[in-house]
Amino acid sequence: MSTLAESHEVASGYRAGRTLPVRVELVRQLKRRRTLVMFGILAALPVVLLVAFQVGGEPGQGNNRMNLMDTATASGANFAAVNLFASAGFLLVIPVALFCGDTVASEANWSSLRYLLAAPVPRARLLWSKLVVALGLSLAALVLLPVVALAVGTAAYGWGPLQLPVGGTLPTGTAAQRLVIVVAYIFVSQLVTAGLAFWLSTKTDAPLGAVGGAVGLTIIGNVLDEVTALGDWRDFVPAHWQYAWTDAVQPQLEWDGMIQGAAVSTTYALVLFALAFRHFAGKDVVS
Repeated sequence: MSTLAESHEVASGYRAGRTLPVRVELVRQLKRRRTLVMFGILAALPVVLLVAFQVGGEPGQGNNRMNLMDTATASGANFAAVNLFASAGFLLVIPVALFCGDTVASEANWSSLRYLLAAPVPRARLLWSKLVVALGLSLAALVLLPVVALAVGTAAYGWGPLQLPVGGTLPTGTAAQRLVIVVAYIFVSQLVTAGLAFWLSTKTDAPLGAVGGAVGLTIIGNVLDEVTALGDWRDFVPAHWQYAWTDAVQPQLEWDGMIQGAAVSTTYALVLFALAFRHFAGKDVVS
């Protein structure tokens, strides 16, 4: 006579926690063309900027006031900082939105999502593996840009201290530490875009819709931050803190802005990730 317990029996050796290992998902995503193309674009950006400086001349010529961009050719460290400054507002949003927004929606688009779940891979386990890999690739993309920029800048302008726009310099060791802080903060600030993209990825079968939706909502956040009539309400807009990392390229490291920005970004991201898991747990997967 069958029992309720028998109806829940699983195959011998089956362990839900061992299905779709992170390393397997990572290999799958690394082999995809969009991953290679995105890494290629980020690696090419420092070379493009270098050529632009070579063709257009020294940045800041004729200016009475110096900003971070004007120090680009001072050293390899300055060149890396300028690459981050030039790309943090929009370009670095794209790989985060792409890796996090495409990951689930693409499986649905290929009609392979239901077969993964039938393997059987638990839904929470599937989302967890995909989220870890997506965030890992996003971080790799954010690290790749300054590393390549530092190498290109050092080859072109030499290895030296970080020249500050406000005057003075930071020793090379301190400059390297500050750049690590900058990259870490940019990654944390991009968690909102990651959360938006991942949540949308669980709600649609169109990868472009999830990626484009996350980028579009991020742009709307940037626009809202420009509306000064909002006053203190802008403090709750993640985009308001996206350049708080510039406090790390000052003579004295200031944490207040980065702490507030990280708190806002992390809060939004946790809510969005939770919504993604909650929605996907009860979603009728037919693709």
